[in-house]
Parts: sequence; structure tokens; C-alpha cells
Amino acid sequence: MTSSHINKARRGDFLIPFLTVVSDAIAIELAFLFSYWLRFQSTLVDYLGVKEIGGPPFSGYLFGSFFVTFVWLLLLKSRKMYGIRRNVTLSDEFINIVRVVSWGMLIVMSAAFFYREFSYSRIVFGFLWIASIGFVFVGRAAVQSLERRFYRTGQHLQQSIIIGNDALANQVYAELNRHPSFGFNIVGYFADRKAHEELKLASSQYLGPIANAPAFIRRQAIDLIFIALRSKEQYQLLDLIGDCEGMNVEFMMVPDVLDVLASDVKVRELQGIPFLTIKSIPFSVWGKIAKRTFDVVVSAALLIFLSPLWLLIAALVKLSSRGPVLFKQERLGMDGKRFTMYKFRSMRVNAESKTGPVWTSKGDPRRTAIGVIIRKTSLDEIPQLFNVLKGEMSIVGPRPERPYFVDQFKHHVPKYLDRHRVKTGMTGWAQVNGLRGDTSLEERIKYDLYYIENWSLAFDVKILLRTLRVALSFKEVQ
Repeated sequence: MTSSHINKARRGDFLIPFLTVVSDAIAIELAFLFSYWLRFQSTLVDYLGVKEIGGPPFSGYLFGSFFVTFVWLLLLKSRKMYGIRRNVTLSDEFINIVRVVSWGMLIVMSAAFFYREFSYSRIVFGFLWIASIGFVFVGRAAVQSLERRFYRTGQHLQQSIIIGNDALANQVYAELNRHPSFGFNIVGYFADRKAHEELKLASSQYLGPIANAPAFIRRQAIDLIFIALRSKEQYQLLDLIGDCEGMNVEFMMVPDVLDVLASDVKVRELQGIPFLTIKSIPFSVWGKIAKRTFDVVVSAALLIFLSPLWLLIAALVKLSSRGPVLFKQERLGMDGKRFTMYKFRSMRVNAESKTGPVWTSKGDPRRTAIGVIIRKTSLDEIPQLFNVLKGEMSIVGPRPERPYFVDQFKHHVPKYLDRHRVKTGMTGWAQVNGLRGDTSLEERIKYDLYYIENWSLAFDVKILLRTLRVALSFKEVQ
């Protein structure tokens, strides 16, 4: 690897953060000026009934915008939003922007309250909050698009290797190879033996045993090492890190399933005695109240907003095939309690009369004509909003399963019943990561448990945004 190649990669690590800072500064300034214009110059104020002849001096707002821009850039930096190769989704970026801008507005409004030399309009601040979120998001989306274009064309790539050779390492390789826009060039993998030929990892270059990795890393100026070792193999990790001492290389470790299941370990002291909490209650009392409030507000709003659509779907289901509009099926929810889940019927009546309980599959011949469409767009799930209002389900959570399958899975899938510690949901973290229908149950459980242990309202909003993106991609949800 040539020094010019390394320098280009390093320049890429400077260019994107620099462009992001410039984009944010311009976006905040534009948002401030736009808000001033909207309040004092546009015809919108005529409709609001708050028109003010002339308005305050523009210079006061211009100087104020410099303070706002400086403070908000510091807030964005404090949230680590100028790091290199962040690889965040647009939905995550949007949530981060809303948080930072909201905190920034509190600071700005507090400063304006104590600053008596100039009177700022509260309506301008209202416009500024909305405009800043929109302008900053658009700017960051443009910079992210440019960054990923660089990576897709092979520019500014980080030279990377994988340590490991089994399913865990294969998953890392498959995902990174599938997304070249992440900015990593996988040179090959080190392991004590070659990967099985059935794994995608086998198509990458086998670089030798792990003991040979440090010399290769130094010789080829590797930027990043992905560690994908099982718990029983991680004794080799300490040797590898020690042998790489003094090298400017980054290590990233993929946790084994055992590490994931024990990721919520906390230390709690009672009367001087330290205890390890290895399993805790998922939601606090206030967390339950917040989540329930979120569920009621969102489900009620969606039912009202989507009423013309679900009335149309109901009519099409009724006209397209014989049978009821709604499909009702018993599912297991929180604490293993049974409830009746609703969906728009997408299959023929008595579809399982010959087969018994089976999962649906891609291209399932039992589907009706309208059923094909509403399943691809997830519109068949709309009636579950009534389950949410009744308190039987949540908007976001592990998907509910039928008792027949739960009785099978609980015996051979580790931690399967831990899904029932929270309300089941219309969508979940596993589903938006592609784990739907006939996919690995073990992987799905890992994602469900991660959601349970790391729940927050922001996490729910993130999953909802990604659900919308999946639904608009017309990928059938099993």
C-alpha cells in the first residue's frame, strides 16, 4: 500500500467532518434569517394575525445568529456528531438533530430572557426551532450522500481486516461487503484455519493464522481490525492487542451472543455488599407511563389520519374475495397472556385447513389479489392499532407469536421467553433489520433482547422511521 493511498484516506477523514461543520453553520444561519423573514417580511403573518409594521432592526437578529450558530456547533460537537465515518442512518441523524436543536433552543431562549439590550420575538424562535431541524437535516443528508459516493467509487476507504472465520465473522464480512458505502475495504481475514467454503467469508482472501496478523498490519498499514471471535477464543485477543502496541490501528469487536445476553450487567450495593444485577425490570414506572402515553397518542393519531385508507382497504378486501374483512388470530403477549390480534385478511378463508399452523413464505399461493399488495406495504397491520389502544400491544416491541409456535421455540431457542417481558409490538428492532418471516430465530431473539435492555422513546421513534422506510420499499413483511 502506497503512502499516497494512506494520505488520501486520512484526507477523507478530515474532509467529511469539515464539510459537515460548514454545512451546519450555513444551515443554522439560513434558518435564523429565514425565520426573521417569515415573521416580519412574509405574508404568512397576515394569516396569523401578528403582523408588525417595519419590525425590529435586522442587525440585532444577524448578530444574534452568530451566537446561536457558535453555541449549536458546540452542542453538535458535544454529541459527537462530527466524528469520522459515523455511518449513521438518516433516521438516527434526524433524531440526533431534533435533540440538539431542542437543547439549543432552551439555551438561546434563556440567553434572550436575560439579555435586555434587544427584544427578540418568541414567534421567531418557534420558526427557528422548526427551520433549524429541517435545514440542518437537509445539509447533513447532502454531505452523507457525497461521503457515500466517495466510498462507492473507491475513494478514502479504510483498509480493514477481519479476525475470525465462523458464522460471526461471516456476518461481519457479508454486511460490510453488501454496503460498500460504509467506507471499508476488507483486505482479507486472519484465523487459525480457512473459513468453510459455504460461507461468504471464504470468497475473501485468507491471510493466515492470527499470530501472523501483527506483522501484516504493520507492513500493509491497516487502518481497522474487526474482531469476530467467540467467547472461548478471545484469549487470543489480548496477545493480538499487545503485539500491535505502537501501531496506529483501530480495533472494533463484534460481541458474541453470550456477551450480548450479559450486556446489561450492573453493580448495585446494598449495605456495603456489592451485587451484580444480571437481569433487571425492562421499564421503570415512569418508563411504562411514557411508553403507554406514546402508544395511545400515536395509535389514535394514525387511526384518524389513516381512516380513509383503512376504509378503502376494508372495502377492497370484502369485494376481492369471500370471507370477513378482518383476520383474527390468537397470539401471546406480555407475560405470556393470550389475546386476539387483528389484521386485514390477506389470505383465503381456512388457508391452513390442509396444512395446519405454518409460517407464510414469499410468494405464498394462499394470498388473495389484494392480500399481495397490503402485505408488501404492511397495510394489513393497520387494525393492530386497535390492539394498541386496548393495551394488548405496543407500537414498538417484539412481534407477537402464535401459541403453537411458542410451545415449540421455547424448548430449543435460548432466551425465547424473555421476549414476553414487555408488550409485543406492531413493529420491532428485529423486523427493521431484515429479520422477518422465515429467518434465523436466534438472531431475531438477540435483536429483541437488545431492544428490551436498551429501550427509550427515541429508540421507538427511530424504529418507527425505519419501519416507514421498509414499508415504502415494498418488501413483504412475513
